[in-house]
Amino acid sequence: MPGPVARDGGELDGFRIGYLPSDVGDLVSDFASEWEGVTFATRVWERQVEDGHRVDLRVHVLRGDRLGTLAELRDFLAEYHERDPADWALSDFQHVEGPGLIGAVEAFWLFATGVAVNVLTGPEA
Repeated sequence: MPGPVARDGGELDGFRIGYLPSDVGDLVSDFASEWEGVTFATRVWERQVEDGHRVDLRVHVLRGDRLGTLAELRDFLAEYHERDPADWALSDFQHVEGPGLIGAVEAFWLFATGVAVNVLTGPEA
């Protein structure tokens, strides 16, 4: 029996989402928003479950002057995602596009001054 087939996530605000885990839902929505001077282009993958929908994966492309360094990006995302910076367990990693941080359900990196990517999975992933 063949294994699951990897899918491509398409392009989002100039970034290619080249790989999606095989268990990510097929319902896809795009959103544009702004918060505290930072614009978001967001793509969400979800699935229908018995009592509604469950988000499997979110990708945000962020653009704003507040995102000058990886530390500034971390501070912004801690505020945006309502995380306690003291308790947010993150490790450094080097993404092909730039320096980043990775945690239990998220990864983010600074592509260039003022441009970043934030990827979040559901807690079940």
